[in-house]
Amino acid sequence: MTRVSPRWEDPRTVAGFVAGAPNQQLLAFAERFLDSTRGARCLDLGCGAARNALPLAQQGFHVTGTDLSLPMLDAARERARREGPGLPVEFLHAPMAPLPFPDASFDLIVAHGIWNLAGSGAAFRAAVAEAARVARPGAGLFVFTFSRHTLPDDAQPDPGESFVFSAWNGEPQCFLSEAQLIDELARAGFALESGRPLTEYNRSAPGALRGGGPPVIYEGTWRRA
Repeated sequence: MTRVSPRWEDPRTVAGFVAGAPNQQLLAFAERFLDSTRGARCLDLGCGAARNALPLAQQGFHVTGTDLSLPMLDAARERARREGPGLPVEFLHAPMAPLPFPDASFDLIVAHGIWNLAGSGAAFRAAVAEAARVARPGAGLFVFTFSRHTLPDDAQPDPGESFVFSAWNGEPQCFLSEAQLIDELARAGFALESGRPLTEYNRSAPGALRGGGPPVIYEGTWRRA
């Protein structure tokens, strides 16, 4: 199984995730995929300490959260016991790929701050392909991931890679341009929702030099074709 970086098991990191608030844009998007006649299933990839998993379960989804960090999963289970006893939510120790679920299992896939952690283009593509495999036709996909604009224009990707860089914090991570992200997801069968352009957070003003600070983030919504 893929190894998790020690920083995701650091108690300070876990505590920060426990205190994290849910993504309101995600919750608004998710409402469209609830189905009262048969229920709706959500897969929260890299669920962390359940900042989004519990609110999604409160909306009415049966939520399965996966993560490789055992301390994060412990925090997620404790949070569920404390804040949502009886909610239809479960947490599994599992990587981005392969996923331990049958084909076409989920109505909503959440990839919130997880695919950027893939250490290679091949790992990124395998994770996206697995998400596509377990998504039902028409399922929603919510993506929150690093933008190429996090890095200087002259930054070079790692040898043999096109969007994987180790320059940001010493670990190989994925920083895609808008075109790369849309293309990679399209190849797996996810179509960017028409009329819903990507949102970019934390980007510096044109011409300004980046001097540290938080990563630039792309947020967007897709549908399984």
